[in-house]
Amino acid sequence: MSGMSRITTIIAPAVSLALAAGASAADIHLRPNVIVILTDDQGSADAGCYGAKDLVTPAIDSLAARGVRFTQFYAAAPVCSPSRAGLLTGRYPLRCGVTGNCASQRGGKEALPVSQKTMADMFRAAGYATAHVGKWHL
Repeated sequence: MSGMSRITTIIAPAVSLALAAGASAADIHLRPNVIVILTDDQGSADAGCYGAKDLVTPAIDSLAARGVRFTQFYAAAPVCSPSRAGLLTGRYPLRCGVTGNCASQRGGKEALPVSQKTMADMFRAAGYATAHVGKWHL
């Protein structure tokens, strides 16, 4: 895979449905819940739903069975911070200012510039409540 680590991402349901901005208040109850799970250092077949025979991943398999699985999704970079920046902004890491791993603190070395729009910004603009749980390093 030419040095690129493949990251298994499960999105339930499709992000494209959730990013439709301008929905009316009456449409709010029709909006799907969206959960994006990004795992570091997970290979392309490191979950049962992707064919793992040596790993048992019932929780991930259950989410995948009820949601949308990406089967041709590759990380934007071989290390975590630029990979996250690529996923969250939809841009190449270089274009959004994150070329290597960065500090967790806002404004830290190589941090994602606050001027970059992320999927969380787009979800909020569409009326969603957003949250982040876990490692950030952007």
